Amino acid sequence: MGIFETLQERGLIAQTTNEEKIKNLLNDQKIKFYIGFDPTADSLHIGHFIQIMIMSYLQKAGHTPIVLFGGGTGLIGDPTGKTDMRKMLSSEIISHNIDCFKKQMARLIDFSNNKAFMVNNTDWLSNLNYIEFLRDIGIHFSVNRMLSFECYKQRLERGLSFFELNYMLMQSYDFLILNRKYNCVLELGGDDQWSNIIGGVELIRKKENKEVFGMTFNLLTNSEGKKMGKTENGAVWLNENKTSPYGFYQYWRNVDDKDVIKCLKMLTFLPIAQINKLDKLEGEEINKAKEILAFEVTSLIHGKEIATKVQNAAKNLFSSGTNFDNMPTTQIKSDSFSNRKILIIDLLVLTNLVNSKSEARRLIAQGGISILFKDKTFKVKNSDEVLSVDNFSNGFIILKKGKKIFQKIILKTN
Repeated sequence: MGIFETLQERGLIAQTTNEEKIKNLLNDQKIKFYIGFDPTADSLHIGHFIQIMIMSYLQKAGHTPIVLFGGGTGLIGDPTGKTDMRKMLSSEIISHNIDCFKKQMARLIDFSNNKAFMVNNTDWLSNLNYIEFLRDIGIHFSVNRMLSFECYKQRLERGLSFFELNYMLMQSYDFLILNRKYNCVLELGGDDQWSNIIGGVELIRKKENKEVFGMTFNLLTNSEGKKMGKTENGAVWLNENKTSPYGFYQYWRNVDDKDVIKCLKMLTFLPIAQINKLDKLEGEEINKAKEILAFEVTSLIHGKEIATKVQNAAKNLFSSGTNFDNMPTTQIKSDSFSNRKILIIDLLVLTNLVNSKSEARRLIAQGGISILFKDKTFKVKNSDEVLSVDNFSNGFIILKKGKKIFQKIILKTN
């Protein structure tokens, strides 16, 4: 089976500009391809992880990835999938974010001996002459056609700036530059990037009289079509300081039964034959597949040693309630207390277990909040209940939200 069929079998491929020719390129030739990442945060999140997996698959098949960091386009912001204009970042912040991305990608992509390349489009975008760019590149784009694409349609309702309208031109120009410099013939991206990818394919055809290709991949969505990788506290990050390894593991351990096989196919390297066997599990046995999913994805991001620790911590916690070593932890200072006491609803907000006091009150009313300390568990029954500094005689307590979400709260003396 060729690499193209492998990606198909795992449910990754969404759209192609020419399926037969792309299949031939990937199965029978060795090519250079690129995927772009806008450095808008200091960590990649799980949505980016699919792109990294695909780069790894193709690199192992003998192809050369080009990782393009949008140091230039990141200064503008991609309107795709956004209802409001993205916040503009400084060059210093973007440079820092790129360094963070590089470290995270190196777990799965081999950058030694030109097996993969990293480029930054600020190298060619920052010194552009705007008049020349419009004459040379802008002339090949129809505004009417651009506005027919879904990404721009969505933004028109709230107001689309000319600033953002330039994004497609710049991403298309990226493909042109990479084609000229590296003979890159394939651009990859999430399916929400289809219109931008088409722009680059058409620009190279018009400017260079060459045929290049584009292929998109399915976004990570649940059985209801909603994007995965979001929690009540935000995105599921690949950085352990933004999403703890324990929290990361628990996210995948708790996915819906309907989504576990899809995630195993898209987010792990497990053989399809093994995944098909897991697909036959029913009832409580599905939890075995979820544990495998959580362990495999956590291993790829944080390493097997950490994955083993958090898996053992989760199992021990649910079975005996005694192992708290690798649990998500928040430190609070004693000056957060008033007269040595703090409302539990305030503590829930302070530790980001809830987004608001109203959510905390609702969960307490539903019996969804418990506290573990001194080897005992207490159900919080009233929203006016308090904890005192004396409750932290062990140095910490455990807040429990629902059945499976735990947070270790350490009292830090000032």
